[in-house]
Amino acid sequence: MVTSVIEQSNPQSDELALEILRAGGVIAIPTDTVYGIACLVNKRDSIQRLYAIKEREHVKAIPVLIGTLEQTSNIAAIFPPAAHVLSQHFWPGALTLIVNKHPDLPFELTGYPTVGIRMPDHKWLLSLMQSCGPLAATSANISGQPSLSNAQAVLEELDGSINLLIDGGTCAGGIPSTVIDCTVSPVKVLREGGIREPSIHRVINNSF
Repeated sequence: MVTSVIEQSNPQSDELALEILRAGGVIAIPTDTVYGIACLVNKRDSIQRLYAIKEREHVKAIPVLIGTLEQTSNIAAIFPPAAHVLSQHFWPGALTLIVNKHPDLPFELTGYPTVGIRMPDHKWLLSLMQSCGPLAATSANISGQPSLSNAQAVLEELDGSINLLIDGGTCAGGIPSTVIDCTVSPVKVLREGGIREPSIHRVINNSF
């Protein structure tokens, strides 16, 4: 497979990304944290490709990126009060919320009763998802290797295994998102990333 590369600033970048995604392709995308590889959330075979490209164990679920708050209704069975508060405060941003999954989500995405959801703080990517809907997405690196924050590094690692790379230069954040389990009370920090744990607890404590 030949991996196509197009600069994010190219006026045709979103159109090309949409075309490839809708055809079942896998693309590499810049985000506000690190580069990711993504496909449409309802494309079962494409989700399987994400696992293969990343050499990821199937016991590890694939998170979902959304372009609007309304899209949570298609991803989450319920969006609990704590998730609502945190999303209002930190989205778009480097925060992934673990919630109970919508029953219509493909098993390939997550074999668990839960799913991770994030709204990235990235204008181009948000606009793309407002057109195509939520994306199944995981960091654009081989499992066990460091996350990648620039397009050239992604191309060196994944050239030939993805259909398209959107070259957005270097990601501003460079640090993966913080992951919060919102299915328990109080919420639990599973991974501290771009948003620090004290900030999470401060927002929760001031809201309930």
